[in-house]
Amino acid sequence: MTLTTLPGSATTAEPGPAVPAPRTRRANRFGWWGLVFLLPALLSFGYFSWWPILRGLALSIQETNLVDPARWVGLENFRHVLDDPLLATAVLNTLKFGALGVAIGFPLPVLLALAMSELRRWGGVFRVLVYLPVVIPPVVSVLLWKFFYDPDHGLFNAALGHIGLGPLSWLQTTSGALPSLVLLIVWEGAGGTVLLYLAALSAVPTELYEAAEVDGASIRRRIWHVTLPQLRGLMLVLLLLQIIGTLQIFTEPFVMTDGGPENSTVTVLYLIYRNAFVSGDFGSAAALSVLLALVLAVLSAVYLRLTRRWSKA
Repeated sequence: MTLTTLPGSATTAEPGPAVPAPRTRRANRFGWWGLVFLLPALLSFGYFSWWPILRGLALSIQETNLVDPARWVGLENFRHVLDDPLLATAVLNTLKFGALGVAIGFPLPVLLALAMSELRRWGGVFRVLVYLPVVIPPVVSVLLWKFFYDPDHGLFNAALGHIGLGPLSWLQTTSGALPSLVLLIVWEGAGGTVLLYLAALSAVPTELYEAAEVDGASIRRRIWHVTLPQLRGLMLVLLLLQIIGTLQIFTEPFVMTDGGPENSTVTVLYLIYRNAFVSGDFGSAAALSVLLALVLAVLSAVYLRLTRRWSKA
């Protein structure tokens, strides 16, 4: 930096050439070394996460059975998928799964977490019992519930028989199969969500509850005005994840009902499976996967846009 004197003015400073400080040069050198150490993880993540996505996009515009050479067909796979008469049924069933799953599965973990947070004894036991379904492999839990739903020897009909009800055909009717699968989905996913809510509840400052008690607030008003606002950010994130998860349901209808009865439990993801592994039409399956991913991306963007103000409040 040099100094110059202007006529009739004070001395001003002229900026000289920028010389990196030694500390900055060391930071840049360590930054490059960090990228070098991070490169294997980036390559692994790209190969196992992004390469299948790019491969799926390529398959969606090809006709292939993964054995013979692929043939370029442009948007023909998308037209074939959209002309499928079963697509409307699969979309409607998927929306039903999403609506019922959110209606039952979203408030239930909140209520369980609120009740368990008030327990003075046996809290650990209830945490283990609630989380137990999460550690059971999905296929095992599905087969277990298939036994529970058995119309002749199932646990649920036996319990109903003790109070003079039933037996019910849980999975054998078009009106009962889908709600029965939703109950299973809620049972499988509630445990992990309850633990997240319990962790968030433990972080709520006790001063807020003490101030509410001093003001004479009832339990209901403390939950409404203190607890739920403190959980709002977590609830919004979990609601989005739950919506995305229920719109991608596959294992339960595949194992328990095989899409039946009368296609009443066929979902979009199950239709993708049929196109790929039953019909051998991997191009149409990839095209439907791309459409589903686009719908979920748009839905997520709209949801985040609409709830951005609430999550920051």
